[in-house]
Amino acid sequence: MSDYLADRQAITDVMATYAACVDDRDDEGYRALFTDDVEVLGMGPEPIKGLDDWFAYWQEAVNKYSATQHLLGPTLADLDGDYARTRTDVQAHHYVKDAPEKTVTLWATYRTDMRRQGKGWKICRHQLLVRGLHRS
Repeated sequence: MSDYLADRQAITDVMATYAACVDDRDDEGYRALFTDDVEVLGMGPEPIKGLDDWFAYWQEAVNKYSATQHLLGPTLADLDGDYARTRTDVQAHHYVKDAPEKTVTLWATYRTDMRRQGKGWKICRHQLLVRGLHRS
């Protein structure tokens, strides 16, 4: 397999792992996906900079739900050496903790930049672009 195809597969795997870690509440696996200097946009009112701040914010946010399911479309990637810019569509269903009859469904796009670190890829910039939101 060419390096390009191996990189494309590895980048796609990062996004699939991202969704699986959120849904499985795999804190250690989720944290391992990001660079220490990650910047996250669109998840809160202000950009969040740094892995420690992002991880704390994410844990608080995800713990509002008893269960989630993130369904991803194919990841498009533009590679430039050890840097990649990606686009992945997502539909995410959330069950509100202590009120399972209340749900939130999100339609969005992740714009995710990654850097190669060692033999793998890590998320260094992650942006959520909301397309639609439904609460029931």
